[in-house]
Amino acid sequence: MPLRLWPFAVMILPLAACAALLAWQGTPPLLTGALLLVLGVVLALLTLAVAGHQHEPDAAPPPGADSTQFLRAGMGRELMELLPQPLFLIEQGGRIGYANLAARDMFPRLSQARHFANLLRAPAFVEAVNAAFEADEVQEAEFVLYQGGELHLRAHVCPTRGELADAGAPVLVLVEDRTHDRKIEALRSDFIANASHELKTPLASILGSIETLQGPARDDPAGQARFLALMARQAERMKRLVEDLLSLSQIELGEHLAPRTECDLVDAAREAAAAVSPLMKKQGVTLETALPAAPHPVRGDRDQLIQVFVNLLENALKYGRPEGRVVLASADDDPRFPGMWGVSVIDDGPGIAREHVPRLTERFYRVSAKASRDKGGTGLGLAIVKHVLNRHRGELQIESAPGAGSRFTVRVPKGPESVSQTVTPEAQQNIPS
Repeated sequence: MPLRLWPFAVMILPLAACAALLAWQGTPPLLTGALLLVLGVVLALLTLAVAGHQHEPDAAPPPGADSTQFLRAGMGRELMELLPQPLFLIEQGGRIGYANLAARDMFPRLSQARHFANLLRAPAFVEAVNAAFEADEVQEAEFVLYQGGELHLRAHVCPTRGELADAGAPVLVLVEDRTHDRKIEALRSDFIANASHELKTPLASILGSIETLQGPARDDPAGQARFLALMARQAERMKRLVEDLLSLSQIELGEHLAPRTECDLVDAAREAAAAVSPLMKKQGVTLETALPAAPHPVRGDRDQLIQVFVNLLENALKYGRPEGRVVLASADDDPRFPGMWGVSVIDDGPGIAREHVPRLTERFYRVSAKASRDKGGTGLGLAIVKHVLNRHRGELQIESAPGAGSRFTVRVPKGPESVSQTVTPEAQQNIPS
């Protein structure tokens, strides 16, 4: 039976009951019919009134109602969920009424029960939202958040109109991430300042050699060989410098975006050791590994983590003791870094004075500029390590003292499926104290 006919079916029941009662009392048929007719008309009117009231369209919600009632499941809401930019609604009173997937990814603390000022602690953004509520005009705000690094954001705050305006006039906020653009601008200026300074010396050396070859050494085979070798070394140095600058720039551009893939930290360390092992053997340096067999899963970029260990091992080779020993080992848990795996690169070189340690990860900072250039260093290796670990929400521990060697420990947060592992006693025996 169709749903709209149920009132008439229900109306028949009291009419049938009344007819049976009148017949049992001996009421004349004519009077019985008249009474049933009147009773039927009354019941029909009441039933139609109730049914009509139940099928009236939904009235507009009162001011202050939840604006998410207009975002029922459907094509519109699905499209908002697929938007690559964060988007959310802020209701009268400041409560967040809706947030799409991109907004929930960018702001992990986001909750529809929270006030928007607790989510984005930026005065410029708060002022723009308040102005949109008061003036009913589109507002824009640029601000910086510190969330695993600097986030440069621009918010477009738009008052809603139409049906939504009847529900307490929420405002629609679209957030644009401008971190990439700002970092490109900063990197461009840094590149010009730093690269011009670092390239000046090798360029001057190459130009001087060319002038000598064109002049005094034009007919001197021994001098030509010497100056050509010098030019080759300086050109190689320039090549390494440009490669490191490009690598650092690429890492910095994505530093605010944490990796989503998973890899094995110990496996990355092993591959780095295999890559530098031939060079260490060539220079008479012994490389020892004391890594556990158990995996150390982390959420990270495997290629970047390999680059971290390659840079640290190459530094140990360059600045360690000639024909010395370098150890790659798993590090013990440290209460200062809870929930992190650790892998250390240890050398037995001359060590580093305390005042230099905090500045080692600065770009182009060198304890000894001459020694660094003589060994082919660019001054960017540890800066690359620092920015890769920033992206992985990790840490770099540096422990060193003159005459006591150096220990560089990479700390990376454990993956969601991690099980704590310890270094075997045999491996511990190989780790220098």
